[in-house]
Amino acid sequence: MQSMQSIDDVQSGLEAEGYVCGRALSTVVFLALKLGRPLFLEGEAGVGKTEIAKAISAALGRRLIRLQCYEGLDASSAVYEWNFAAQMVAIRTAEASGTADRDALNAELFGPEYLVERPLLQAMQPDPAGPPVLLIDELDRTDEPFEAFLLEALSDFQVTIPEIGTIKAPEPPIVIVTSNRTREVHDALKRRCLYHWVDYPDFDREIAILQSRAPEAAEALSREVVGFVQKLRTEDLFKKPGVAETIDWAKCLLALDMITLSPEVIADTLGAVLKYQDDIQKLQGSEAKRLLDEVRSDLAVA
Repeated sequence: MQSMQSIDDVQSGLEAEGYVCGRALSTVVFLALKLGRPLFLEGEAGVGKTEIAKAISAALGRRLIRLQCYEGLDASSAVYEWNFAAQMVAIRTAEASGTADRDALNAELFGPEYLVERPLLQAMQPDPAGPPVLLIDELDRTDEPFEAFLLEALSDFQVTIPEIGTIKAPEPPIVIVTSNRTREVHDALKRRCLYHWVDYPDFDREIAILQSRAPEAAEALSREVVGFVQKLRTEDLFKKPGVAETIDWAKCLLALDMITLSPEVIADTLGAVLKYQDDIQKLQGSEAKRLLDEVRSDLAVA
């Protein structure tokens, strides 16, 4: 378990968990931890927003609780629900035994035994290891009513259950909110958070990331893979490849025992790095060779 008492501690702690980041991101993570403020991370898909929550959780030895957002997500799915099936069994059992006391049964049915905790409520509970890391992933997929509901949770770190009352976290969880910016998240929620835009890494940092995640890859292959992916990001593509695709592609090439790129192997493995057929078609024929030649020319100069 890593202590994070300084920006350098944060940077080294994340790197120990395989997450390589720059000084700016390390600083905002340190401030979020120091001030107990939620951290709002925005950026393209695949740049490592979700992974940073996993790395913080591992570095601090804290539980990771993930709320995966989607269209139509509501408070009951995010906070709690009652186990209706078990409640009905308890009612039928009490009726059959003839010992049903309405008040006692009602208190029992809406007690902890029948409460199903969802991520937000789980994050409010005490934990011997310390406050958990709550990852609210891809918030932009939800709608505005759910954002409004989150304001109470992120402001006061508490949730309200009508049958029980308000449950407040004894210590605020470490909250990481991510967005792929498919729509704008409301300013009221952003104001409650520290903000950071997570961009694609530069060449040297992406090399370091790849070496951390796929250390068995030869340096020459790693440099060609990263150079080619960075060239792809300058092309007019429907979906530019993220760091996750760089790592996946390198691992695919290693599985094929490749030690260098060629137009043929690029054509055969493009599905690991590009996820839309229109994008793949743009790299057919001589286009892949052109980009590979540019990459090798740039590497030779460097």
